[in-house]
This record gives sequence, C-alpha cells and structure tokens, in this order.
Amino acid sequence: MKKLFLLPFLFNLLLTAAQPTPVLAQSPGIAQETNIEQALRKKHWQTEKVGRGMRWKYYHGNGLFASRQSINMLDINLRKAGIQVRFAYSDSTRIKTSDFAREQGAVAAINGSYFDVKNGGSVNFFRTGGQINATSTPQLPAYRENAAIAVDVAGKVSIIRKPKAGWETTAIPELLSSGPLLVFGGQVEAMVPQAFNTNRHPRTAIGITSDNHLLLVTVDGRSAEAQGMTNAELAQLMLTLGCTEALNLDGGGSTTLWIDGRGTNGIVNFPSDNKAYDHEGERAVANSVLILKKGRD
Repeated sequence: MKKLFLLPFLFNLLLTAAQPTPVLAQSPGIAQETNIEQALRKKHWQTEKVGRGMRWKYYHGNGLFASRQSINMLDINLRKAGIQVRFAYSDSTRIKTSDFAREQGAVAAINGSYFDVKNGGSVNFFRTGGQINATSTPQLPAYRENAAIAVDVAGKVSIIRKPKAGWETTAIPELLSSGPLLVFGGQVEAMVPQAFNTNRHPRTAIGITSDNHLLLVTVDGRSAEAQGMTNAELAQLMLTLGCTEALNLDGGGSTTLWIDGRGTNGIVNFPSDNKAYDHEGERAVANSVLILKKGRD
C-alpha cells in the first residue's frame, strides 16, 4: 500500500549519465566572477511577482560559463511571504513533484533529494517529528549527504554541515540530508573530483541569503538550449545570487520547479527526462519540497 507523508522540509538517487563536457576551473579568478555578475544583472532576467514576497525569475542566455544556460528561480522573502516549507514523500510509489504539490495545495514546489530509482524511497538520512524516517544507504557517496536542510521547532530554515559523529547525533527535529554542500559561510565549498560533480547536468539547488530570502533554483540541461552546470559552476551561481549557504539537491531528469498557475500546468523549467527542451519531461520522484501558505496543515 502506498504511504504518503507530509512534514516540515525537504528532498533520486543517481543522475543518469550525460555526455561529458569541458569543465571550468573549480576556483574561478576575479575575471570569471565578474563575468557571472555581469551576465546575471537584473536586466537579463524575466521577473514576475507570484505572491506576497515571492518572485519567479527566469534567465536564458549565453553569458554564463561560456555556455547557454536556462535558469529558473523562485525568490521567497521569508520576512514577508507568509509561507511555510513542507516536505512531501512516498516510501513506495514514485510521484511527480507537480502531483505532490497539487495534492497538498502548495503554491510552489521543487524536487527533493536522492532516492532509489528502482524501489522508491529515500536513500538519504532524514528525520521528522523527532523520529528518524530513513538513514543514508552505504552505497551513497559521502559528498552526497555532507549537509542538510534543517527546520527548527519555530519553523526557521537553515543549511547545516554533517556532524563528525553522524546525523543521528543531531537534535534538530526536522532534517533531510543531501549534497554536495555548495556554499557555506559565504564561501564556495571544494568539490570532490568525481564525474557527478565535474560533468554538466541539470541541477536543483536551494539557498539562503544574508537578507533571509529562500531561493529555489533549477538549472536545465542536456539540450542545445540549456547545457547544464558542473557543481562548481552551480556553487558560483548560488554565491552570485547572494547565498551565504546553498545545497545541491537531486538533479538530472528529476530537476523540476512548479509554481501554481504559471508555466505549463505549473512547470516553469524544462525537465529533461523526455530528452526534449519543453515542459513535458517531468520525472516521478520520491520526495519534493513544498511551499504552502502559512497556517495550512
């Protein structure tokens, strides 16, 4: 029997293979950072208000990392938006992010963290209501669970590193791990030199800015119109967007951003699971991040 759960916060194991692409230096110099800032100037974004304190932003162009990029971002001002973050998941049947969102009356949603693509269920540690729901599988590389989204009892969202003693030692009641950690303390993190990090793929990330904005970001890929990013490039993107902390979530064919009433049936990015640059390639996943109006159970 399918089980569906809803809880405060976040997150497909295995990005499917993509063609390797040239990798930029993992520590870009000042010139590269300047180019990023120039490419991401306000005038290059299409922007639409989607609710109080929430703006949907879209960038499509050739100015980033000598490549063509398609980026969608939901920028949520946590001081004004009046929202709460929830995490929807199924421990058996995989469900599309858009379906998770509609079932729970969300105003927006993004795909979550890694899962077993064959059998379903999370492969990352997460806890809700103070109870451990899943532990990280032994096959999961350490860098894919080296940080987590945490939600405290007051509902405050943060991104934390994995403790040396393990996730089980944390007292945070709502927590889901993912990785790699992209930005921490306003600094870009070093990346393990593995193809998962150094090849360009579609990517999903979540970040928190110094002025208390929550950013849900998708980078499309596997298309001439959207070439995807390495995780080093993704980290530079999130830093330039103002994040003091940022975390990579599941990507590849899972990468999906849904906003109620926008895009094609809510899908605003270009999911790649159908190998086409359109809004129809959404993959069914095991968990998703939901944005709901405050006060909704």
